[in-house]
Amino acid sequence: MGGPNARVIKQEYEVVAIPRALLLGTSEELFDFIAQRLISFIKLEGPEFQRGHNWNGHQIRELGLTISFPICQTSHNTGILIKWTEGFKIADGVGKDVVAMLQSAMDRQKGFQIRVAVLINDTVGTMAGGHYWNDDVMVGVILGTNTNACYVECNLPEDIQTKSGKMVIYMEWGRFWSSHLPRTYIDEQLDNESVNPGDRGFEKMTGAMYLGEIVRRVLARMAQEANLFGDSVPTKLKQPFILLSNGPSCQSGGLCTASATQ
Repeated sequence: MGGPNARVIKQEYEVVAIPRALLLGTSEELFDFIAQRLISFIKLEGPEFQRGHNWNGHQIRELGLTISFPICQTSHNTGILIKWTEGFKIADGVGKDVVAMLQSAMDRQKGFQIRVAVLINDTVGTMAGGHYWNDDVMVGVILGTNTNACYVECNLPEDIQTKSGKMVIYMEWGRFWSSHLPRTYIDEQLDNESVNPGDRGFEKMTGAMYLGEIVRRVLARMAQEANLFGDSVPTKLKQPFILLSNGPSCQSGGLCTASATQ
């Protein structure tokens, strides 16, 4: 049900842009920032979302973590980071458990007891949400800051056994590349100057994190070669990533939204 007065699920949320400096910092700095913003968000929650949580009585509150970086998930609340993507180039963190890193950051926030209870990929979460309402939903697709997809595989090899006979395949199609994909000089230029040249080609052509920068580069070239804005190129147009194509959240990649539902 939609519309401002017909919502079945009530939700409070806040979109938080992670400062660009943290994309190149340390994992502790990144997760401390996330933990601090989560606590700030919780303090602003309405009373209907705090029901059953007695902070003074030190009741532990559970937190779900959705993350869009490639991970090796070994349990419902354990995931080893394989690689930073979406513009992140942090010196450490690869090979570590993202749940443990966030939990440590939450533990450093005094006065609140919060347990990171579950880890789920955003693409799988999208499909699971749709499948909850419709059993025919078999595919989840993310078209946002990044892009990704997953699907339910029913024809499993004999050596792979599951209770349902099915398995969710997480595709990581942001890394897809083919010579059949049309690539402009702007795509090549942006890729060469990125923090991960040669990687995640499809994502750089379609993800909202990059679309604004593609437009800026096109406008800058038009300004230089065709005097689009007069005799000089506007100063701001020379600034990388000055144009955002998905609001403030597109600066940050994953891990930027806090929400509570009832």
